[in-house]
Amino acid sequence: MEMLVGTGSTWSLRAWMCSRLAKVELDVSVIDLSGSDYKKQLSVQSPSGLVPALTVDGAVIHDSLAIAEYFNELADGALYPRDALQRAVARSLCAEMHSGFMALRRLCPFSLEPVEPLTEPTPELEADIARATAVFAQAKLPFMFEEAGVVDTFYAVLAFRLQSYGVALEGKAGEYQQSLLEWPLTKDAVVEALRWEDAK
Repeated sequence: MEMLVGTGSTWSLRAWMCSRLAKVELDVSVIDLSGSDYKKQLSVQSPSGLVPALTVDGAVIHDSLAIAEYFNELADGALYPRDALQRAVARSLCAEMHSGFMALRRLCPFSLEPVEPLTEPTPELEADIARATAVFAQAKLPFMFEEAGVVDTFYAVLAFRLQSYGVALEGKAGEYQQSLLEWPLTKDAVVEALRWEDAK
């Protein structure tokens, strides 16, 4: 089983974290997304032209959500809550992370290097931070639900991004943010992301 990942790709990191939760052994192939010919390289290895892309027995699973769902099945459903309603809520939170928070993505790009603290957020950025606060405040602690799962992998990267820009959430949301930052898997993911950078 091999997963194609990209340097600086938060979605690659999320998929990688899900593989660790599911205890799936992966061979990781890194593509430098800052290279001038990365699109050409991607087209050869990923039918969608995107990362991550997971190859299993000749079949390619692309998109981080689909990869997370596949790992969940390999783990007999352990990456989502057992309760059907909580499982649906978890999937909705993952879908929101997957398609939302556009201002945060655009104005606060993910970086492993030090960045300037956020001092004057735009109204749309403030709205995204307010929504992140509301989501984080739902956590049962130390994870979103009883056990660590896909939701936590998806939002751990956001917690790291917010911290990078000097955004510390308050109250219960802040507790969840800190819990995600202290989660050993988040720390391992940062180390892995740095390794991908070194491999380019």
